[in-house]
Amino acid sequence: MPVRKLKEFLDQNGVRYVSISHSPAFTAQEIAASAHVSGRELAKSVVVKLDGKLALAVVPATRRVDFGALARLSGAREIELASEGEFAESFPGCETGAMPPFGNLYGLEVYADEGLAQQRHIAFNAGSHTELMRLEWRDFERLVRPKMGSIAQPA
Repeated sequence: MPVRKLKEFLDQNGVRYVSISHSPAFTAQEIAASAHVSGRELAKSVVVKLDGKLALAVVPATRRVDFGALARLSGAREIELASEGEFAESFPGCETGAMPPFGNLYGLEVYADEGLAQQRHIAFNAGSHTELMRLEWRDFERLVRPKMGSIAQPA
């Protein structure tokens, strides 16, 4: 189960976190409302292909990925959303659309919007559509080491 793997990783690295169970929710707005979390604090993981290679773009739930900005940050010439079929096997045990932003646990590079760094905490799907995890941004940044930039635009 992905939640267990993530919790073990956080525990091994001395990270304090909170697990939040909520009723099934599938869109960022539904998740934020169901879990009583700010949309600016809720990080959504978007699986993209950068020159054909899978990567994660992590942006606030209130925004969407700016592909031009992501291209400049990553240096990729070709960027597109990955289809579920292209990434499902990369996240074993995770429900589609509920992947945590810890790409490092799945062998993927992570690009994060600098707007998330302005939040003290971030919350994110923990592999299912019924559980979030919340932790301090600085712990996420320390463990994942995402490439940071302004990669989000209004939804």
